[in-house]
Amino acid sequence: MITVEQAIVGRQSIRAYLDKPVARATVERILTTAGRAPSGSNIQPWRVYVVEGAVKDALCADLTARHARGEEGKREYNYYPVKWRDPYLARRRETGWGLYSLLGITRDDKAGMSAQARQNFSFFGAPVGLIITMDRDMEQGSWLDTGMFIQSVMIAARGEGLETCPQAAFCQYHQVIQERLAIPADQQVICGMALGYGDPEAVINRFRTSRIQLSEFVTWVSS
Repeated sequence: MITVEQAIVGRQSIRAYLDKPVARATVERILTTAGRAPSGSNIQPWRVYVVEGAVKDALCADLTARHARGEEGKREYNYYPVKWRDPYLARRRETGWGLYSLLGITRDDKAGMSAQARQNFSFFGAPVGLIITMDRDMEQGSWLDTGMFIQSVMIAARGEGLETCPQAAFCQYHQVIQERLAIPADQQVICGMALGYGDPEAVINRFRTSRIQLSEFVTWVSS
């Protein structure tokens, strides 16, 4: 059994998975544990659609085909800043080019970048896909609550020997996802998430992002 610290520090976005099924009971334990995440007035605003088997395969085939055709779609909310600036732009570039460099994708290889981005829509080969939604009439506090739930899913998964990758990319095809999964119109797609057993031999899973020092994000206020 890993410690909480090991679960958090060892977590990374895994982008290649073993062809190994995940038992439904395991997924249920993960979501039950994550369901203990805090929320204002305990309203628990998150909803989860677990996608597996033929339904997942059909959804992934549809989305990857749309991406390959250049149908980018449109997100309902801005995940990233509308106007990038440092230090955030520098961190984004470090992460993006670090990943592409590991895969041998150069800055002028647009096709390679697109092909790698397209892997998002197959849940990177994970056997289980999660689509997280929230009722549209919820306010900003519920977005924070849902974020804590999503983090809890990722940490609980590590306790079960599984890995994850949270994916905002799915939001650009929210209309397709809602139609295929019969998600009511009064719910908004927040993100997707790959869930499965990480492939330890995959080169892409060797990528580790850096973290800023404590002194860069903590201010001590005392007498």
